[in-house]
Amino acid sequence: MFPRETIHLSSGGLGDNLSAMRVIGYLENEQVAQHFGDFLYVRGMENTINEDESKWAIWVHDDDHLKEAGEWLAKYRANPLAPEFTAANEAGKKREDEEKDHTAFQKRMHGREKFVGRSGLYGMGKLTVSLMAISIIVSLLSGLGRNENSVMALFITKWSVAGGYLEWLRGLPEIRSGQVWRLFTPMFIHFGIMHIVFNMLWLRDLGSMIERKESSWKLLLLVLVTSGGSNLAQYSISIPALPTLGGGAPNFGGMSGVVYGLLGYIWIRGKLDPFSGFHLHQSTVTMMLIWLVLCFTGLLGPIANLAHLFGLLIGMGMGYLSSQIHFKKS
Repeated sequence: MFPRETIHLSSGGLGDNLSAMRVIGYLENEQVAQHFGDFLYVRGMENTINEDESKWAIWVHDDDHLKEAGEWLAKYRANPLAPEFTAANEAGKKREDEEKDHTAFQKRMHGREKFVGRSGLYGMGKLTVSLMAISIIVSLLSGLGRNENSVMALFITKWSVAGGYLEWLRGLPEIRSGQVWRLFTPMFIHFGIMHIVFNMLWLRDLGSMIERKESSWKLLLLVLVTSGGSNLAQYSISIPALPTLGGGAPNFGGMSGVVYGLLGYIWIRGKLDPFSGFHLHQSTVTMMLIWLVLCFTGLLGPIANLAHLFGLLIGMGMGYLSSQIHFKKS
């Protein structure tokens, strides 16, 4: 659309797609436009400037920044010498720091790929494949939840049906007696073909992304923490005797809590640490949050909503902690 030699970037590379950006306005002078672009960049608003019929257009990369960037442009036109615009002088150091982070990330990735390889089966992470395989095997053994007795040892605790009500054992006696796996294994139990299909598709994408960008050990930690936390949360509201669901089986299981945990981790880690390599499109996050809310309405049937919510919150918290640890090390 524009000649390459007329494009000047405030951040990013020459591969940026102008069709995905929005113009917020024009400045008459190239140096002034670059100064304002540097100011936006320091404030976290990636942008591009380019010549357009002897004027310089300011393109903003993210639609979420359009209003704020437009307001700053109006203030800049009114008084470009205002003290707040001296922040533009920090752009050079910010780019230098980001380049160092990017170089360090590439070195870590190169070293990891050299010794452990990038992925497992068909581009999927090895641990991700293992988790999917176990889930499928357990689902087959239980007839997709229809034969729950065959996988009773995987539930967080034993349960029974009496008088049309589902009752769980109180106090998690099996876990306290040493059956610690019950805290995590409900994630392998699925009820219905769509339940497991959708969970496996999300696990494939999110789990493999974490294995590629970080490691299988990091994914394992995330899976254990989010599954354990989300299962305990769901169990906490299952203690009272509840009416049975359909054939009487509990609707307590599945990888959804873990999937929401991985989503929360990638979302927050990518937001706070852009050079981590993690990225989720905003529409993906929005869709998953809308789905979470819809599940709470009850319109989609009985669902382990608290497991979803706590999985998401735990994953977000771990994403925040991981980004802070990275910044302290760098």
